[in-house]
Amino acid sequence: MQNTYVAIMAGGIGSRFWPQSRISYPKQFLDILGTGESLLTTTFKRFSKIVGKDNIFIVTNERYADLCKEHLPDIKEEMILKEPSRRNTAPCIAYVTYKLAQQNPYAKLIVAPSDHLITDTDAFKDRITEGIEFVSGSNTLLTLGIRPTRPDTNYGYIQFHEEADQDNIHRVRTFTEKPNLEIAQSFLESGDFLWNSGIFLWSVQAIIEAFQQHLPEIAELFEEGKSAYNTPKEEAFLQDAYANCRNISIDYGIMEKAQNVYVIPSSFGWSDLGTWTSLWDNADKDEKGNVIHGSNIMAYGNENTLIKTSGEERLVIVQGLKDCCVIDTKDALLICQLNQEHVLRKINDDIKEQKDKKYL
Repeated sequence: MQNTYVAIMAGGIGSRFWPQSRISYPKQFLDILGTGESLLTTTFKRFSKIVGKDNIFIVTNERYADLCKEHLPDIKEEMILKEPSRRNTAPCIAYVTYKLAQQNPYAKLIVAPSDHLITDTDAFKDRITEGIEFVSGSNTLLTLGIRPTRPDTNYGYIQFHEEADQDNIHRVRTFTEKPNLEIAQSFLESGDFLWNSGIFLWSVQAIIEAFQQHLPEIAELFEEGKSAYNTPKEEAFLQDAYANCRNISIDYGIMEKAQNVYVIPSSFGWSDLGTWTSLWDNADKDEKGNVIHGSNIMAYGNENTLIKTSGEERLVIVQGLKDCCVIDTKDALLICQLNQEHVLRKINDDIKEQKDKKYL
């Protein structure tokens, strides 16, 4: 894939995976799936087979730069882009886009989160290849949409025009943020809605034009860095740019407004692994529907329950739970109902107000 690059976004804190995911060591650096490697490492390896490791940027918060090097020992120093503060996905993508455009104005860019599960890597590679071919010959913004298998209220949805513009590529009609169950059910039944995967493909020129049209203040900020990118002046420029940059997502800022947005309906075993329930959904289960990750656990009479521990010294015994998750770490224990992880947002807020910040 000539002139094709990947930007892996790895700056989040994964608060919905508390208490394992912490600000000091967030979800993308954890072996959430019990595979022996972190989600970031798995994502990097997946894209290395498509574009090569030297064409992969990691965009992360500056405090996680050393963790990125630790998990990706083969990556070049200059491919880890350090954001001085969190400003959501639009500034993150603007940074890597404008920097890459200085290096290669003909570049195509794949943007993807660092912490998603993809089980059918061959199908994934095929969709990426189709997508790059499409954006190489058109001034378009392309996303991969996932064919829904259930009325999930944790995902955003993309509605597409039924008639394909090219093979399996359709123009997008609407974006809808996480709907309620009734609306999600109607989306599933209609057949023209997809889950929003958050994986994007475009040329750097197409996304720069989109920033100029829909987020002109962000475009102007990062345009000013032309003389600083890929020089010793870049860090100082970023400090100033991010201090003056609004917090906004690429979906809300550009994708929901642009008229040249397309989608490829896809099926490649995808999950955003956003909650403990999503981990339970995708993990191997015993005959009672339990998922048990840990080396010193004794379980009796549980059903459809996730039990996950991170240490070997403490013996954990769980009896008689149904539809629950038990997450045990060295300094915190979470016991809650599966499908109720929205409460974790309030839990994190309460910890911030009432307890030591070390628990975050």
